Amino acid sequence: MTEPEKEPAKAGPDLAALEQEGEIAADYVEGLLDIADIDGDIDMDVEGDRAVVSVVGVKGGDLVGPHGEVLEAIQELTRLAVHRQTGERSRLMLDIGGYRDRRRTELSQLGAKIAADVKRSGEPKPLQPMTPFERKIVHDAVAAAGLRSESEGEEPRRFVVVLPV
Repeated sequence: MTEPEKEPAKAGPDLAALEQEGEIAADYVEGLLDIADIDGDIDMDVEGDRAVVSVVGVKGGDLVGPHGEVLEAIQELTRLAVHRQTGERSRLMLDIGGYRDRRRTELSQLGAKIAADVKRSGEPKPLQPMTPFERKIVHDAVAAAGLRSESEGEEPRRFVVVLPV
């Protein structure tokens, strides 16, 4: 019998592939902006293991929508455009007008506040449904406060529950 082959150790993120994702995504988003006749500049970056494309200098919140719903939809369409060209599933993050940075700050503060409330009361506390991006930020803030949290429910109504020690 032969020994099963071991998979090679997974290296860090493939920077060239992530940069290619970012370029494809930037071209796609730029095309959407042109069609909608919206002015905005596009920045590309790589954060950790994902490409990040940001639309900056955009006026108004139409591209973000209530609770980031339009932004989430544009991000999903952009990921599909990347997948169509690369054949690979994309974890691309799209930000428009700094919405995600502002939301990250708000959710970090919320996670810390809820963690403090749960420490005080000793009772679990469920939060409102959130996107995966938002839940991760809350989970990180709760962990930083020394508590545990879990996600419950089914998309799109999946939510975080902060648990006492």
